[in-house]
Amino acid sequence: MEGMTKDKVEETRELEWALIPPREVSQVDGIVLEKNICNTWDKVWNFQAKPDDLLIASYPKAGTTWTQEIVDLIQNNGDIENSRRAPIQLRQPFLEWFRRVTPGIDQANAMSSPRTLKTHLPVQLLPPSFWEKNCKIIYVARNAKDNMVSYYYFQKMNKALPEPGSWDEYFETFMSGKVMWGSWFDHVKGWWKKKDSHPILYLFYEEMMKDPKRVIRKVMEFLGKNLKEEVLDKIVYNTSFDVMKKNPMTNYINDPEMNHNLSPFMRKGVIGDWKNQFTEAQNKRFNEEYEKHMADTSLSFCMEL
Repeated sequence: MEGMTKDKVEETRELEWALIPPREVSQVDGIVLEKNICNTWDKVWNFQAKPDDLLIASYPKAGTTWTQEIVDLIQNNGDIENSRRAPIQLRQPFLEWFRRVTPGIDQANAMSSPRTLKTHLPVQLLPPSFWEKNCKIIYVARNAKDNMVSYYYFQKMNKALPEPGSWDEYFETFMSGKVMWGSWFDHVKGWWKKKDSHPILYLFYEEMMKDPKRVIRKVMEFLGKNLKEEVLDKIVYNTSFDVMKKNPMTNYINDPEMNHNLSPFMRKGVIGDWKNQFTEAQNKRFNEEYEKHMADTSLSFCMEL
């Protein structure tokens, strides 16, 4: 697009995005996934993890990219230039995702150790080799209301995901657990329970927002690193929402399947934005369903500041 005006570039991107056919979905054990993932599920399920693999797991739009960048900077001792060596999706392959160029599984298999990988799979669909090799896992969870709103806008701008329909329609889809990667309730509870028997660091998006340095230190200790305070401060700054939103290595600005004019990949990054989206009736119904679904767990979330 060299020689084109900014407006012309945007117009061309809009047209290209509009021509991309939406991806189809299917299911694995009742969990909605992109059809290519389902068609190659044996390859995903039989993936061979290594003992020194680190896995970053989450429900979609729960702070995954944020956690990935924190981890990468800790692993590289706060070296900012090194963390900008490539887009985050190339540095840390999305395990089950079927990219148009290279599937995440193939990316991971081509990487030398130690590897850091990403997944949105619910705990029951994670390849067994991760448990067998006792790999360290970092899981990040976000309160369901904000997570739902963020996921809705993400589906609107991302052709790799199903069209979400109206907000009212999406609310019903989310509540029934028929979104990609399944029910939020089952996802966060499943991983919470698994941490009792496996080396899993369970993080909360809201804690990361309130006290990022404390959480970054927690991740550092989990990874067995010991960085100086000034390095931690540097990581806090470079993983702040405003900095990451402008960083082309983390903001997916060049992903052809994402229309950032509809909604940026990194949209607001706040706690309590659900109040701008939920109707009073939806909030009442959600609270009632939430109490039922979460009655059997000690897991609790902060819904607002």
